[in-house]
Amino acid sequence: MCGICGSTRDPEGSAVASMNARLVHRGPDDEGIYQDPEAGVALGARRLSVIDVARGHQPVGNEDSGRNLLVLQGGPPRR
Repeated sequence: MCGICGSTRDPEGSAVASMNARLVHRGPDDEGIYQDPEAGVALGARRLSVIDVARGHQPVGNEDSGRNLLVLQGGPPRR
């Protein structure tokens, strides 16, 4: 089972980095953090690699610009 976290009041991403570290038991295989200092938003994800090992890194950005980011349980959709 993976873990996700985020904040809308963490411009440097330090709180989300701390939350993500505490979720290591939920996903010891990979971690990802995105922060937008201007917006004050930070997202974090921990991953347990069960399926789709090669493409499961998060946060995930949209294909055309990468400007829309998200963290999710279950990984990105298969193509």
